[in-house]
Amino acid sequence: MSCVNLAAWTQTCSIFNQASSRRSNKTPPFRTLKTLPVSLASQRPRRPVSISAVQTLEENPAPSPTFDFKSYMIQKASTVNQALDAAVSLKDPVKIHESMRYSLLAGGKRVRPVLCLAACDLVGGHESMAMPAACSIEMIHTMSLIHDDLPCMDNDPLRRGKPTNHTIYGEDVAVLAGDALLAYAFEHIAVCTKGVSPARIVRAIAELAKYIGADGLVAGQVVDINSEGRKGLGIEHLEFIHEHKTAALLEAAVVIGAILGGGTDNEVEKLRTFARCIGLLFQVVDDILDLTKSSKELGKTAGKDLVADKLTYPKLLGIEESKKLADKLNKDAQQQLSEFDQEKAAPLIALANYIAYRQN
Repeated sequence: MSCVNLAAWTQTCSIFNQASSRRSNKTPPFRTLKTLPVSLASQRPRRPVSISAVQTLEENPAPSPTFDFKSYMIQKASTVNQALDAAVSLKDPVKIHESMRYSLLAGGKRVRPVLCLAACDLVGGHESMAMPAACSIEMIHTMSLIHDDLPCMDNDPLRRGKPTNHTIYGEDVAVLAGDALLAYAFEHIAVCTKGVSPARIVRAIAELAKYIGADGLVAGQVVDINSEGRKGLGIEHLEFIHEHKTAALLEAAVVIGAILGGGTDNEVEKLRTFARCIGLLFQVVDDILDLTKSSKELGKTAGKDLVADKLTYPKLLGIEESKKLADKLNKDAQQQLSEFDQEKAAPLIALANYIAYRQN
């Protein structure tokens, strides 16, 4: 079973460990998934930070933190992979379970489940309290990738450096594998979560359903599809797409981890805002990488957004302004963690930097 690319982690860690620890003074308040875009269009330009980050950050290195992000991620990803392997076993009907496992265990960095576990720990919970939820979130993420890659959607033959699910098992089985992962995700979090009050489990399930439904991930997907080739669309339209399509599941991971870990309402909302920022940050960087990296480097088809004439941050802002925006989102995200125990917040700070400076 594939885990993570150690060379990629090593390169990324050497990059973000030198990132500046400066924070911005204010982050716009977020309330609900639908109504709160991060108002970015009116921001004054700031000093750009290259997403490749190798040269610009090394020019002004800050003291390296003692937190070993590479080891943390490798350990957490390994734990999550073991839990996923155990959760979705190979049984009859064999073909559908093979298809589910093919994509679920295909590797990846496991950013979403690790965010869930880190948020749980930050508010005083134990990893075991959030592990079923972390796995459920990864199941849903995998479902979204399987469906995204279908010919009726992005028609992509490559995912995580491997043939996509439908190219191996056929479109019919791929659709059903995604459906099965989505359904099982809710069963898994409901049945397997231990040491957490029923009220918090129900609250977490409700949050997860909200973030992936017609007011969440699906809303972003639909608006994204309907935006292809359209002219005159602005930054608010793009923010809506990615607050829902990309940020929603990252936000769900952090919020659910905080709820299951016993976080107060105030702590949950601060982490919700943190996650909203890194969710948008993830997409800004993704858009830049799609234009600047090869398919081999990305592990998926590069340049497909340009071919599909999709609305992206570089298309609206240009690459340099998109890099400045990424820098701002990272600072705004980390500002939300300033009132937490900084030692416990170290994984989330490091994850924000990883998302900002990742290379694939």
